[in-house]
Amino acid sequence: MTHGLQANRPAKSQHAFVTLVTNADYALGAKALLRSIRHTGTDADCVVLHTGGVPRAELEPLLAPFDARLVRVDLLPTSDAFNEAHARDRIHGIAPFTKGEKPTFHTPLDNFTKLRLWQLTEYESVVFIDADALMLKNCERLFEYPEFSSAPNVYESLADFHRLNSGVFTARPNVMTFESMLVELDTPGAFWRRTDQTFLQHYFPDWHGLPVFDNMLQYVWFNMPELWNWPSIHILHYQYEKPWQDSHPKAEQLAPLIALWEAFAGDGPIPDISSLPGPQP
Repeated sequence: MTHGLQANRPAKSQHAFVTLVTNADYALGAKALLRSIRHTGTDADCVVLHTGGVPRAELEPLLAPFDARLVRVDLLPTSDAFNEAHARDRIHGIAPFTKGEKPTFHTPLDNFTKLRLWQLTEYESVVFIDADALMLKNCERLFEYPEFSSAPNVYESLADFHRLNSGVFTARPNVMTFESMLVELDTPGAFWRRTDQTFLQHYFPDWHGLPVFDNMLQYVWFNMPELWNWPSIHILHYQYEKPWQDSHPKAEQLAPLIALWEAFAGDGPIPDISSLPGPQP
């Protein structure tokens, strides 16, 4: 038990890679992510924050193979007005995604639940990684980075460097920080256009920048191919469309990246990342 959160086992390390699973789709993504993290040889804990609606059967594959620490969490205790403002239909209507498509299982309000990682005070430092990502190189150095560090939201042009992407970030769990966040988050009339991402940039205005290679967004593959360099990529993030979707508009363009995710999601061999072909300019 950790500050009211229910865990399946005690912590085994001072550091943890943390992800969030709020439905069966993200449980599928988490399996590939955890396999990729363990493939780097790290001994850090792998923590899966999961909400009560995720069936136990979907979480079982994360346990023995990856020694996952499952931590049951509730959605944040936000007001009715806040919840209404950040409901999927309303937030996508006010602030539509125009660069790519969010899958139907994407629920914007769930995103704020990742703030609960600040309650994991048994850890000295943590690195959060969205469940739609893969770790391709060891990232333990990130545990030494300051709070709050995140990579820029770059996938179309250099103009994106002023915005962070919350798919990967560093944090120092602290209950006082968590409680301060709750107060700041749910103020009257609050509307966070890109949910947790907008909020975190507001809460940490002097955020530290990580290299883009610590959170390489998949759209860089076809929008900025000159930036793509397999040996440098530590974390690959499948923003917008997910690699496990049966079909999506970008599937053909992203076929090599989808094949890589499928290799990690399965039980077979994992390709040598450095030998993979790059995008065609």
